Amino acid sequence: MDTPLPPAHELALIDAELVRLDARRLHLLARRDWLLRLLWQQGGAQPGPAAGVRGPAGGAFGPPAAPFSPAAPFSPVAPAAAKPGAQNVLLALGAVLLAVAALAFTLVSWGSLGIGGRSAALAAVTAAALAAPVALLRRGLRSTAESVAGVALALTVLDAYALHAVGLPGSDGVAYAAWAAAGLAGLWAGYGAALRGLRLVRPAAVGAAQLPLPLAAAAAGADLTGAGWALLATAALDVVLAVAVARRAVRVPAWVGAGVLCGSALAAGLVGSLVEPGAAGPALLLAAGALLGVAVAWREPRASAAAVAGGVAAVSAVGVLVPAGAGSWWWPVAVRVAAGLALVAAVRVDALAGAVRRGLVRAGAGVAALGAAAGLLVVAWLLSARLAVPAEVWSGTAPRPEGPGAGLVVTLLAAAGAFGLLSRLGAAGGEPSGAAPYADAATAPGAAGRGGSRRDAVGLPGRVARAAAVVCAWAGLFVAASGAGLPGAVVLGVELAVTLAAWAVALRAVEPAVAWAAAGCAGAGAFGVSLAALDGRVATFAVFGVLGAGCALAAAYGGARVAVRGCAAVGAVGYAAATVVALGAAVGVAAAWTGVAVLAVPAAVVALGPRLGVVRVPAEAASAGAGLLAAALTAGDPAVSALVLALGGVVCAAGALRAGRRGLGWAAGVLGVAAVWVRLGAWGVAVPEAYTLPVTAGALAVGVVRRRRDPGASSWAAYGPGLGATLLPGLVAVWGDPYWPRPLLLGLGALVVTLVGAHRRLRAPLLLGGFALAGVAVHELAPYVVQVAGLLPRWVPPALAGVLLLAVGATYERRLRDARRLREALGRFR
Repeated sequence: MDTPLPPAHELALIDAELVRLDARRLHLLARRDWLLRLLWQQGGAQPGPAAGVRGPAGGAFGPPAAPFSPAAPFSPVAPAAAKPGAQNVLLALGAVLLAVAALAFTLVSWGSLGIGGRSAALAAVTAAALAAPVALLRRGLRSTAESVAGVALALTVLDAYALHAVGLPGSDGVAYAAWAAAGLAGLWAGYGAALRGLRLVRPAAVGAAQLPLPLAAAAAGADLTGAGWALLATAALDVVLAVAVARRAVRVPAWVGAGVLCGSALAAGLVGSLVEPGAAGPALLLAAGALLGVAVAWREPRASAAAVAGGVAAVSAVGVLVPAGAGSWWWPVAVRVAAGLALVAAVRVDALAGAVRRGLVRAGAGVAALGAAAGLLVVAWLLSARLAVPAEVWSGTAPRPEGPGAGLVVTLLAAAGAFGLLSRLGAAGGEPSGAAPYADAATAPGAAGRGGSRRDAVGLPGRVARAAAVVCAWAGLFVAASGAGLPGAVVLGVELAVTLAAWAVALRAVEPAVAWAAAGCAGAGAFGVSLAALDGRVATFAVFGVLGAGCALAAAYGGARVAVRGCAAVGAVGYAAATVVALGAAVGVAAAWTGVAVLAVPAAVVALGPRLGVVRVPAEAASAGAGLLAAALTAGDPAVSALVLALGGVVCAAGALRAGRRGLGWAAGVLGVAAVWVRLGAWGVAVPEAYTLPVTAGALAVGVVRRRRDPGASSWAAYGPGLGATLLPGLVAVWGDPYWPRPLLLGLGALVVTLVGAHRRLRAPLLLGGFALAGVAVHELAPYVVQVAGLLPRWVPPALAGVLLLAVGATYERRLRDARRLREALGRFR
């Protein structure tokens, strides 16, 4: 190909080569068909690489039917062994049909034969079906042998049924089924051992072995616990079988059966423990299940799930031993969570296998999580029940919900201990990390003050466990006093102390998860204590004062996280406002004037200003909430409400004087306008201009100042809001006013605005003033236009419209140029 060929010559060569390749392909396909037929005639062997097909390197391509010489070297690939999918389907269908025929024969035609004929017929068919796979396996027909073996197993079941129906008709059916299942399991196991080439027989034998003991328990009339023992014993036998036999066909169904039956046995034990609390039978059953699960995990390192099930069973067994009348239904839960704590502690026992330790720790963590969830729900319900106290403030008769009892306290503290142990592991529920235990941030008071930063060596599960430990410990201590039945004052003091302790943990915690968990607990505790304190005056001022002072100190603590300090600042401002409201109520001041006093809190925040440091923003946000509270308190008195709005505007104006708080100037303007409006509404003023003109005056003043500072500012931004605030509402009012002063005044004002806009080349005054002036003119001319239109014939308006369209169409280009010039002229305005 060094010399390029002409295109026509090269195309002819390509066509000839393609014809030759097609002929070669047809020849190879015909020879492949001949070889396949030859192999099937010789013995039915599947064609494959072992059938003698070799490439050119071997020097042959099977027995030659017609020798040929390939023009180019090629590598023929032997045909892959065909998958016997269709064969298996046909064999399975045949086996099913034979089984159906045998069943029909047993049920229908069996009665026409005598006892000897029946026995001989069924025995002969069964023997033939059992013997047929032997010959089939020798000939290599494995799929056929599997199908016939399945039919044989079904026939043995029919033999057992026939034996009971004819030979033992008066025996107990369930007991006979148990004996028959045991016999069939043994027979099938022996049959599978004799014919190792069959894969179906051994799993069938394992499945039949699951039935004898449960059926025997049912025949004996055993209760739920007895049935559980039968299931557990069968599961134990399955475990022994799975461990002793190495063949996959036996191990897999044995492990599956062990898992299902052991789970059923444990479920029976749990149900029995609920039906008969304190009974020894279910406890022993659960304990035996726990031992079995641990033994399996010890023997099989990959079966840590068995240790999990064993740990849960052990915890349940311990909980069953608690008597039914143990004072509170929380004590069984507390005992179970304490047992879960012991399971978590088992991770430190080096004598246990790794799978056992992992499973026990996970079981203990799960039990602790369930107990903690239930306990926290009860604590949340107790806190929400205090929402009824504000309905009877300072009455001293607010209902107190019944204490949860010491069982709940023990449950939460035990869960906290379990989570605390989990937090010291390399991963929650895993092996110890090997690092030396370190002090938890929730329990080490001096953690935040140590030099340097300490990295977390545990990871996300460890952080979650520590946060959960903090929450559970707070909840347990918070309800401890009420659970012990102490007096109300003592309960309030204990809850207040626990809340302050949670704030201290949140301030000194190193990890964010622990800090936020403690802060959340402190907030929930402060909410509950504050509601409970509303039942008495002294308690209200004491709790509000202590919590307010605590929040203020927390906000000023420089070693804490900024976010936590911000939350504390919000709490301090909130409690200051609440204390002012409580003082007003105690003195007997009207609620409206109490709102005036509440404004002292935002004023104090604005006065402190930069001294607040990093908590300035959350404190100012909280002071805005206090301002809303003041406005809400004055809602019933418009005069005082206007005063509060005006004072709020003054406070915002004072804050706007500081750097970085220019936005408060807008708030001050809004509050000032709102104060004027409220005052006008209290005086009964209904003229809209009385409400819009103050807004226009203020907005125009701001616009003038802005234009002086920035001459390039748009007139829409500077003067548009102010002018629109009066012109547009006034125009709407003109159309509903039958008198002449308002249209006259609005028209004059719009004319002045339009002229000023044209003189100063300001777009906003020009367009807004012109729009308002046009609206007033249309309003004034509308009655006359209507009168004239009523006097004209009806054909005049369409004629005038047509003349107008003709005029516009004739001068369209000129009008378009005029419109462009007008737009360019307006574009030069600002």
